[in-house]
Amino acid sequence: MTPTDISARLATLRQEHRALDDQILRMAANGDDELEAKRLKRRKLQLKDCIAKLEDMLIPDEPA
Repeated sequence: MTPTDISARLATLRQEHRALDDQILRMAANGDDELEAKRLKRRKLQLKDCIAKLEDMLIPDEPA
């Protein structure tokens, strides 16, 4: 995966993460399905982990 590919993927994942955050907040405000909100929160955490891994891939290794 090239740095350009990683950056593009990061942008997509961050956008999805923000959209989930907005959706979770709306669901909480409306008192919607709690089980669905938990599922969305779990997906949001997965996205956060993927984002962190991709960001680590963009940081060059430091020489010892």
